[in-house]
Amino acid sequence: MKTYIRFGYDFITEPFLPEGKDEYYLRFEQSKNDPDTYRNLRSDEIAILKSNLNHSPNWNNLLVRDPFDPRLIRNSEFYGLVRLGTVSMNTTSFHDFTVPVGIVNSRIVSCDIGDSCSIMECTYLSHYIIDDEVVLYRIGEMQSTNHAKFGNGIVKDGEDPEVLITIDVVNEAKGRSIRPFDGMIPADAHLWSTYREDRLLMQRFDELTDKVLDTRRGYYGFVGRKTVIKSCDTIKDVWIGEGAYIKGANKLKNLTLRSTLAEPVQIGEGVELVNGIIGSGSRIFYGSKAIRFVMGDNSNLKYGARLIHSVLGDNSTVSCCEILNSLIFGSHEQHHNNSFLVAARIEGQSNMAAGANLGSNHNSRNNDGEMIARRGFWPALSTTVTYDSYFASYTLIAKGSYPHQLSVPLPFSLISSDEASNRRVIMGAYWWMYNLYALERNTHKYHSRDKRKNPRQRYEPAYLAPDTANEIIEARGLLELWVGESLGDGSNDEHSLRSQGRFLLLNRPELVERSTIVTYTVENSKEPVIILKAAESYRAYGEMLLFYAMKTLVTYASGRDRAIGDLLQTKEAHLSPWENVGGQLVRRDRVEALMEHLKEGSIRSWDEVHQTYSDWENSYEEDTLSHALGVLSYLLEEERLSGDVWDRLVGETKELVQKIEQGIYHSKEKDHLNHFKYTTYRNEEERNAVLGNLKDDQLIKTVHKEMETFLDQLNHVSFLRNSSSASGERGFEK
Repeated sequence: MKTYIRFGYDFITEPFLPEGKDEYYLRFEQSKNDPDTYRNLRSDEIAILKSNLNHSPNWNNLLVRDPFDPRLIRNSEFYGLVRLGTVSMNTTSFHDFTVPVGIVNSRIVSCDIGDSCSIMECTYLSHYIIDDEVVLYRIGEMQSTNHAKFGNGIVKDGEDPEVLITIDVVNEAKGRSIRPFDGMIPADAHLWSTYREDRLLMQRFDELTDKVLDTRRGYYGFVGRKTVIKSCDTIKDVWIGEGAYIKGANKLKNLTLRSTLAEPVQIGEGVELVNGIIGSGSRIFYGSKAIRFVMGDNSNLKYGARLIHSVLGDNSTVSCCEILNSLIFGSHEQHHNNSFLVAARIEGQSNMAAGANLGSNHNSRNNDGEMIARRGFWPALSTTVTYDSYFASYTLIAKGSYPHQLSVPLPFSLISSDEASNRRVIMGAYWWMYNLYALERNTHKYHSRDKRKNPRQRYEPAYLAPDTANEIIEARGLLELWVGESLGDGSNDEHSLRSQGRFLLLNRPELVERSTIVTYTVENSKEPVIILKAAESYRAYGEMLLFYAMKTLVTYASGRDRAIGDLLQTKEAHLSPWENVGGQLVRRDRVEALMEHLKEGSIRSWDEVHQTYSDWENSYEEDTLSHALGVLSYLLEEERLSGDVWDRLVGETKELVQKIEQGIYHSKEKDHLNHFKYTTYRNEEERNAVLGNLKDDQLIKTVHKEMETFLDQLNHVSFLRNSSSASGERGFEK
């Protein structure tokens, strides 16, 4: 009997209840409502409630706010302190689903319920703060415990440290474990999981996470206004923001849903989610499962997808497949039931095809293998890769099994296998030379698919940017070395071999093209890797660098009405190292400065870390300009950037623009000229009605407009202000 009398009370007990506080002190801190607006029930209201088959062991602990119509509460039970907002004759709706305001056939235990809410068929609703205009319909169990953490990786007072939730990203052997928290983005996970040798930095990350939600027991669950939850089985220790729509979920436990009215979170039938953070605007449907995870903004899990021990970035879509122990930056696409990704860092703008199996393969004595793929990674159908492996940006892997560990430093490359010789074959700059349409399409689709209303981090969708430019420069150096090793005098001096290779690439490209160029440093085997079209790749890489540098410089100068000579006098040419930090490109020295500030203690919260990311965004354009000037200096070598040289570069850039447009058109035209593209259509008219006409292709039109704008800027930017002379001799300021 005593247990029944105390049902709904003693949410916080000794020794976790501070002196002078009652069990509701944290609840009252959380609630936005003024306690003075509530009143006790009148005797006539109690009588109506009883006549409607409602029950409470103590009606004095059911508080209400006017207007209150007791007739709208039927066949329900109230235990502990329950506070109701306004209840009046009205309805609340979500799309075509409309229900009357009130409480029917429900059991409410120690909750605050806001104005104009509808609670129907909720078998057990315990220790929640429900905001205004919320619909809760047919829920089996919805409760919060006094040790609720809402997906944050913390330990509450009195808990065993073993209950701490961590996410084992990038490595199954737990060597890169991080602690999830409300607000975590891939940049945080990247820094935390990467610089593991810095123990003080790791300690600081732990300290920052400890502050996200304090260790006191007794926080209530929360449901934001205008949220609809219906036909769900179990919801436990879940914090739900505004405007969420949850229907038919099997189990939601220990979660934060960062839903907003502008960017609502939606969760559908058969979903099971445990120990995670879900970003605003994200959608999880159709039997998907996620355990120990962080999911970014405007991302999707669909059709039975499994996301376990992983961080998934913004604007990503994962369907059917399985992802384990991975850190994935924004704009990741993985849509197929038989694709598998484990123990990897995928740096965004990536696409995993059906049958792609990228797992640790346990090819070491422990399951500690890893894979790192820079942005733009694209393994084709039925691809398997042996761990540990590394891939430069925009690597395309052709269908096949790759039995040895790979370290591929050539960006924009195509990797395939020569079945006859059982050797791997790599073609650098493949995308630029043969598939510019797809390359440009990728950039534009990331713009169009970014539906975030309030982005928490800046992503760079352009395929030519400081990170890829640096990789290209490194790749050119390696091509020089490999050509020198394959065709040179056999010297052991690397500098000499690079010089010989460079001479051959620039002056004897026909010799290089008809020769076999190999390297033994890309694959962990005794067989050489064959480098295809080394001279063409080298030249293409140079074109990419020139286009990147000129476009960056001209766009900057045009937007500020500056002459190029002025920029050379005031801006530093700085070919600095850059990093991709969770999808945001930033100079490495800025990353190092952030880490020093963390270790010194001058940055004391994750909010301050995120503010630093915003500061990086504000300096990105200036930093990119300095880098582009550095790239231009690299291309010109010892040559000074004079007016005459500038005119020459402008002419070369105009030719490049024409080449890019032609490359985009012709790479798409190949589909239209392909005879087999006609075999499923009765005639050309049917085919065009289904696929569209080449002349009406929207991407080709969009790129043409962009190139026209760039050419106009190129024609109007002058080398020297107010001077028609092109004889200036101002060089780069070092």
